[in-house]
Amino acid sequence: MAALVACSSRRRRLKANAGDPSSSWASLHEDLVSLIGWRVAAGDFRDYIRFRAVCPQWRSATTCPRGRGILDPRFHPRGWMLLPEGRGLHPGHGKLRGHARFFNLSTGAVVRVRLPQFRDHCVLYSADGVLLLQRDHDTAVRLLHPFTGDTAELPPLETLLPRVRCRSEASRWCSLRNICGASISVGVGDGLVRVMMRPIGVWNICFATSGDQQWRVATTWDRINHRSSTLPFHGKLYVLLRPHSVRGEHEVIQIDPPQNSISEPSPKLIAKFKWPTSDESFRLYSYRLVECNSEILVIGTKWDAVYYSVYRLADLMLGRTVHVTSIDGNALFIGMRSLCVSSKAFPTIVPDTIVMPDTKIYLSQYHLSNGTLSQATDGVIAEEKDIPGPYSIMCHIITCCSPPYW
Repeated sequence: MAALVACSSRRRRLKANAGDPSSSWASLHEDLVSLIGWRVAAGDFRDYIRFRAVCPQWRSATTCPRGRGILDPRFHPRGWMLLPEGRGLHPGHGKLRGHARFFNLSTGAVVRVRLPQFRDHCVLYSADGVLLLQRDHDTAVRLLHPFTGDTAELPPLETLLPRVRCRSEASRWCSLRNICGASISVGVGDGLVRVMMRPIGVWNICFATSGDQQWRVATTWDRINHRSSTLPFHGKLYVLLRPHSVRGEHEVIQIDPPQNSISEPSPKLIAKFKWPTSDESFRLYSYRLVECNSEILVIGTKWDAVYYSVYRLADLMLGRTVHVTSIDGNALFIGMRSLCVSSKAFPTIVPDTIVMPDTKIYLSQYHLSNGTLSQATDGVIAEEKDIPGPYSIMCHIITCCSPPYW
């Protein structure tokens, strides 16, 4: 507590001094202030907002994010995640009065934001902190920056319905809204927003550009299916393909966004490797790509959830299979998607662990250092009859890995 008070006091003194025209802080050269501002923005978007609010001189020397929140990737609120309220209070629920909460995966900070768009939109996914929304009455997809209110319009989701591999109409919509991964990129020359995503019901990459009338489906890499793991990373998509046979090699492809409105996403094979398990145990594993500390990890999970193997993709690309036993004190929360959360921000989170649902309502954690499994929390995560909804931060975080909670 004393450290927090001291830090707050230092910030007040800095703001007071910077607000004084005679202060050396206020007289910093504009180019230097701009450079510092971009470094701050690389860490946390909201810190950049605070930086600009220090004094008029700093505000005029830095770029205003409003109107550029989506068009400039430097302003994407990376590290911020929509926090489901639990107990059936989905975003847009009347009891929330148009507000939603977001939390920072690195600092644990929580902010409450008014988002009237939730009245007639539902949330499909979050990429780099930017929300993918679907409008109720026409299924149009909209990107929303939760802190600036900037939006970008994309084609209706219903244009993909003919490509969904489900029989019933309800199942087709459910599969289409369930997004395995989505990435956002902005064209350098044309300034158009390009989105690639992979709905569960479509066994390939779907893509569109702001201003398009419909989504398109890539015609290459037809080996992508419901068992392939997809990860958005730095405006690209990475897909882990399972081998055809037991002794075959896993493949990781990197998919770059289309360069223009008539081209398709460009896939590239970046890694081939054999999972270091015996023939008998190979089929007992599921495999996924996750992001942790600005790098990609490959995780093998045994079906009984009692053993995890973790490797860095960078090592596998070089032909090395070095087992990872530490992820710098972070914890990986794994569900339908994965989140890397700093244990320094949340005292109840154990460092260097993988947290996952153990049963339908409880959480377990796997310790990378010694390969043991323990119960993560006494709290429950399910909206079961006669059982309360999530009440601990760990339970709330795991629901962020399950888009149906949105």
